[in-house]
Amino acid sequence: MPHSLGESSKGKPVVASSNWLALKKTLKKKSTRNLEPSDAGPRKRRKLEHSASLSPEPTRTPRASQLIPTPRAAPITNEEDVRNGESLSALRRMIFGQIEYTANQQLPGKYLALDCEMVGVGIDGAESSLARVSLVNFYGAVQLDEFVRQRERVVDYRTQYSGVRESDMVKAKPFEEVQKRVADMLKDRILVGHAVYNDLKALLLTHPRNMTRDTQVYAGKHKVVKSKFVALRNLVKQELNVTIQSGEHSSVTDARATMAIYRLHRKEWEKGNKPLMTRKRKRADKSPDEAGEASEKEDEALTASSTTPGGGRKGVSSGLTTVVRHGSAVEKKTKWWKEELKGEAKGSIKWTADQS
Repeated sequence: MPHSLGESSKGKPVVASSNWLALKKTLKKKSTRNLEPSDAGPRKRRKLEHSASLSPEPTRTPRASQLIPTPRAAPITNEEDVRNGESLSALRRMIFGQIEYTANQQLPGKYLALDCEMVGVGIDGAESSLARVSLVNFYGAVQLDEFVRQRERVVDYRTQYSGVRESDMVKAKPFEEVQKRVADMLKDRILVGHAVYNDLKALLLTHPRNMTRDTQVYAGKHKVVKSKFVALRNLVKQELNVTIQSGEHSSVTDARATMAIYRLHRKEWEKGNKPLMTRKRKRADKSPDEAGEASEKEDEALTASSTTPGGGRKGVSSGLTTVVRHGSAVEKKTKWWKEELKGEAKGSIKWTADQS
């Protein structure tokens, strides 16, 4: 049935054309789309907000007052992590080599921690032979890590404890070369170690006592542990809650762990250390040649300061000293023993004559 648009002036109905009907359908669709429920608006806004978030915005440099630090970027404020001025988490990372060092932190510095690994030689591998030597500085940076060539046949590499294998001996260096390098590096530096006398014994080296810090000795002396000879793994577990030496040992890891323990207690342990200034102790700390030269120089200085004008040491008589007698104008040296002998001879002659 054709749609009516109303009546004309003559009272006849006006029939709509096909173009008008098509336009009317289009207008109806647009009007219904615009007259949707009120929730259409928020959906459109959410779509616009989503698209706006995806569109790149010009970069702006925020002011300092607008910067809000995130939890990851915030500095560590946990008081439980700091002990004796040292961060426990930082010391743990140092033990396992999880620190990136600056150029200055890679220098040897004043402190060096030493640790050695042994292999078994001799009958049934019962004798220990030096196989690996490691030195790290105060920050845990490796200063030396060398395998030592064996002079005897290795019976037991003790890999489950030492971490040393037969393949490591390919790049090993002679004992004398490693020994000299260690001695040169330790000179005038403080040596840190755990039961370090065993490591020095294996290296056939000595170190001044006042320049040595043995964490095993200090831990027992300052009552850090109850045991007098505590193992390094137990000390590290107690103080830093870190497990080391659970499998194959590493001299680098052990040296770092020893340095971590020393750093944790350094302020307290250094209070009781006093420099030894006695001459005997200085002479004992030197090598035999240096001690001999120092002794000769000290003896010469002592002789020059304590001799009498006629020679000899003060308070010591050789029986042949020339006595200096002070005259009114000129000091005159005389051989007093000859004069006394002549006097005694004359006296004896006179006494004999009187007796006769």
